Amino acid sequence: MRIKILRLLAFFPVLFSLSILGQTNKLKTSDTTIVKTNLKGYPVSPFKDTLFYVYNNVGSFPAKERAEYISNKIKRLYNESFFEKDSIKVVPSEVSTDIVYKEDLVIMSVLESDGKVENQTRSYIAARNLKLIKNAIIYQNENYSQLPKRFGYTALLVLIIGLILFLAGKVFNLIKRYIVKNKAKYFKGVNYNKVKILSPDKQLFLFLRLYGIIKIITLILIVYLSLPLLFSIFPATKDYTTTLLKWILTPAKSALMGFVGFLPSLFTIIVIVIIFKYSLKVIKFFFYEIKSENIKIDGFYSDWALPTFNVIRLLMYAFMLVIIFPYLPGSDSPIFKGVSVFVGVLFSLGSSNAIANMVAGLVITYMRPFKIGDYIKIGDVSGEVIEKTALVTRIRTPKFEDITIPNSTVLSSTSTNYSANTKQSTSGLLIHTTVTIGYDVPWAEIHSALIEAALNTEMTEKEPKPFVLQTSLDDFYVSYQINVYTKEPTKQPRIYSSLHQNIQDSFNAAGIEIMSPHYSALREGNVTTIPPNYLKEDYEAPAFIFKNKS
Repeated sequence: MRIKILRLLAFFPVLFSLSILGQTNKLKTSDTTIVKTNLKGYPVSPFKDTLFYVYNNVGSFPAKERAEYISNKIKRLYNESFFEKDSIKVVPSEVSTDIVYKEDLVIMSVLESDGKVENQTRSYIAARNLKLIKNAIIYQNENYSQLPKRFGYTALLVLIIGLILFLAGKVFNLIKRYIVKNKAKYFKGVNYNKVKILSPDKQLFLFLRLYGIIKIITLILIVYLSLPLLFSIFPATKDYTTTLLKWILTPAKSALMGFVGFLPSLFTIIVIVIIFKYSLKVIKFFFYEIKSENIKIDGFYSDWALPTFNVIRLLMYAFMLVIIFPYLPGSDSPIFKGVSVFVGVLFSLGSSNAIANMVAGLVITYMRPFKIGDYIKIGDVSGEVIEKTALVTRIRTPKFEDITIPNSTVLSSTSTNYSANTKQSTSGLLIHTTVTIGYDVPWAEIHSALIEAALNTEMTEKEPKPFVLQTSLDDFYVSYQINVYTKEPTKQPRIYSSLHQNIQDSFNAAGIEIMSPHYSALREGNVTTIPPNYLKEDYEAPAFIFKNKS
């Protein structure tokens, strides 16, 4: 059925032209038809030697083009890698007698007019031409066969491809050895604002991984681009050449045309980025001048400059992304929008604590409860502030313990700053400690001993002078609080330790005992609590005396 359709499509014009063929003059006698022709024959010569001639046109298809068409079909059969001589045969039909190869390739069609030109039937002409075509192809294959030559070309091409792959691998290995040998020259690590992102060894490791991937991709591309050459050697596989090239060229063309179409938007994005970049430079210069106090604004402190600049920079970057977003390729696609929404939901769900700490950090910055280097107390933690970030505050205790406190905790807790007034005030920080002494010791002696101990304490101020406060009158004792000024708030543990040592020495020298809070006064037979080196050489403990009033 398929062959009949092909024949009808190929020779549809013939049905309209057979009746008007004016190329022959027919003279009829009583019993025979004599054909007289002036037609020129065009040779069918696919291999230089002429096999037969074609005389007649077929509709608008000239005889010359018919001859060339048949010659090309015969050459195509010859170029078949595995020609089957028994697959070429004559297939008759109502309009013509066709010479067909494998039932789908029509070599030529012989019409009634072709037979009349040579005073033969079309079946005879078709059989003769079939024999001539088959013999010619067989002769050419036996004497000038292309198959060994094609196998030779294939082997040579495979050898060349193998050599190219070998040389490419050698070149990649040479470059790799050179880079590893001179790694100290090319790999110095990746740093950003004094933050070490990649060490030199890690940088080299990542480079070699990427270099290995590039090498593999290059070798695969060499093989892939060589396959069309291999397939083009054999006619049966020649069609795969176009397919393989399309697999690479079609995406490459799409990417290239997409990039060309994106160029106007790209230039727009570049202009927007440049405008924001230089705007930030101007704003940064302004805030750095405020930080260095070259520019002063009432009510705006210099330590607010950098945090405020960071907030403005973040907002400007966000605004810039909003402006750039419509110009990005694929921004209108549902997938792009879906991914954007998904990322936004993940960020909002997973960063609630982080955002709370960032907001708290911003509030703390403008509250100014402390700054780097201050000695503070937050909750039960006391120490020097060593770092303030957007999320946390780090404190180093006197025991050199670094404690990290989230900014939200800092904001919700009470903080005490011991260093806030030490530089501004002439007196400094007032530190204090309390001792309890019984009612039997005169308060003036205690005041004198405490003040003497305070004056002997290192890292304290002599002016203003230390003073004593009697903070309570309890059941068994009086509470005395010694107050002394210091400008070294970060050294409070050492100051308190020294003050307590001096209080002990001063009280011992004054002959005042620091009694326990609930000490009973049965003392006559008791030994004093004052160390022996503070007592006189002839000191003797008094006897324990009982008096009988009766």
